[in-house]
Amino acid sequence: MTGLVTGSVTSKLKAGVSEGEAAAAAMDSSPNTNKALTETRFSDLEPPLSKDIIEALDRSGFEFCTPVQAATIPLLCRHKDVAVDAATGSGKTLAFLLPLVEILCRSTSYPPKPHQVMGVIISPTRELSTQIYNVAQPFVSALPNVNSVLLVGGREVKADMKTIEEEGGNLLIGTPGRLSDIMERMEILDFRSLEILILDEADRLLEMGFQKQVNSIISRLPKQRRTGLFSATQTEGVEELAKAGLRNPVRVEVRAESKSEPSQQLTNSKIPSGLHLEYLECEADKKSSQLVDLLIENANKKIIVYFMTCASVDYWGLVLSKIPALKSISLIPIHGDMKQNVRDKALAWFTEASSGVLLCTDVAARGLDIPGIDYVVQYDPPQDPNMFNHRVGRTARLGRQGRAIVFLLPKEEDYVEFMRRRGVSCQERKCSEEASDVIPIIRSLAMKDRAVLEKGLKAFVSFVRAYKEHHCSYIFRWKGLEIGKLAMGYGLLYLPSMSEVKQHRLSGEGFTPVEGVKFEDIKFKDKSREKQRKQNLLARKEKRQGEKRERGKKNSKKAADPSAASRKLTGKQRQTIQTAEDEEEMDRDYRFLKKQKKGLITEDEFARLTGADDF
Repeated sequence: MTGLVTGSVTSKLKAGVSEGEAAAAAMDSSPNTNKALTETRFSDLEPPLSKDIIEALDRSGFEFCTPVQAATIPLLCRHKDVAVDAATGSGKTLAFLLPLVEILCRSTSYPPKPHQVMGVIISPTRELSTQIYNVAQPFVSALPNVNSVLLVGGREVKADMKTIEEEGGNLLIGTPGRLSDIMERMEILDFRSLEILILDEADRLLEMGFQKQVNSIISRLPKQRRTGLFSATQTEGVEELAKAGLRNPVRVEVRAESKSEPSQQLTNSKIPSGLHLEYLECEADKKSSQLVDLLIENANKKIIVYFMTCASVDYWGLVLSKIPALKSISLIPIHGDMKQNVRDKALAWFTEASSGVLLCTDVAARGLDIPGIDYVVQYDPPQDPNMFNHRVGRTARLGRQGRAIVFLLPKEEDYVEFMRRRGVSCQERKCSEEASDVIPIIRSLAMKDRAVLEKGLKAFVSFVRAYKEHHCSYIFRWKGLEIGKLAMGYGLLYLPSMSEVKQHRLSGEGFTPVEGVKFEDIKFKDKSREKQRKQNLLARKEKRQGEKRERGKKNSKKAADPSAASRKLTGKQRQTIQTAEDEEEMDRDYRFLKKQKKGLITEDEFARLTGADDF
């Protein structure tokens, strides 16, 4: 397999681009007027797409291609390898799905046998794989003898193996771990006739540590195949992957450019042109109040709020839902530690909703195409600055308008200049002076329900430890983080006992502890959890008492057998003890000697008392 050739063809198309990953836009009511589209119709592409595919596109309301689709589809259909570098939202999913279906249909191996694999699509997350699978179905259905299989974690691998054994698998779509596992376990799968491999979000595949699994998958595939590598950013790792997995690839690079306001366009190619970016600078103890005010202001909008950790999503999902002013707003938490079926249901609900708030970690930052996002809020800036663009790219898709805001602490203001140098310009948004203080509400919730108290502590601890690992540590300085104000912003009742807090020079500043509350007496509202807590408390109490009794017994034994205790002492300690004992013995003998001289005891009694008669 040859590497990336220096003189390979390069297609550079410039237009106003934003991502319309197929199904998402699935059903945009007016795709023809969208400025993200070219004047090229799907029906005009060469070589031409099959009649069934054109009809499926028509049913979905698609007539014109986005730039990446217009450039990539003909290349793959002509059996070229492609390395596609396109902005978040450029329509990459259709750009590889349509030619994939065409290639399978025209293959000399068509129709395939049940276990004859003709295509493999690898993506980094379960959600993205599921989305690709769902988008593919209307087009794969044009091939009645081709069965597509979704292979992701979250379910027993044996269930996937049984499905493949019984129903076959000609197009495998999934995450690297599960795909690699299935390929190793199932010798029944035949890859000799494989036509095409797609690596979607290749940069993210490498960032998430899937290099080994991807290499394992590629090693099992025939070299005579077509390969498409799709990525939003070009990193050294992606270039190496392209050299190893592609043969003389054509590079397709699509940049975003605003035609209506060229003077204000962003220099960074990965930001949608219709996106309005802002930053809000406020103290850590004011952030939660500013967030609530922002959500109230945009109550009828569809919003994504990003947090740094899973524990933060859990906590704020619980707390925000209990704040009276937000009762009318639907709040949906999602993160990587949730069970897969819970994540799927949450995403499905939010995708169909016309308004609401999705609280999430970066699990939803890449590839997922949720239509109609109006606002992206980065409550916590991402640990990895490369994720900034992928987060904000969830809005302003397909040429629409969208807004995004990032919350910053005063000592993090250098992040604005840092992002500007990366081609991402943000305008300042002033803190709302009308924002109500929600800290008393949150603390009241914690005093009434131990679930709030414990989740808050866990969220705080997880954030502090994640903050220490920030990639931009020269901007997000751990030593400058005002721990006390941060704890106030989380609505904590007390500062947790953790080494990071104890060692921090600003640990207590800005924090007002709650007086007159016995924290151990705060109960769970959930009766079953409270019952379990009491049982655990009783068990711990009995354990401590038992340990105390054991220590008492050991101390008694040591007192009864001083030589046993001395065996555990150091030589210096034993010498000190021995010297003291010798001195005490000498004092005793001297007292007995004085008694003998005074005639109080006989010589024989003296010998007996001092042990002299033993000799």
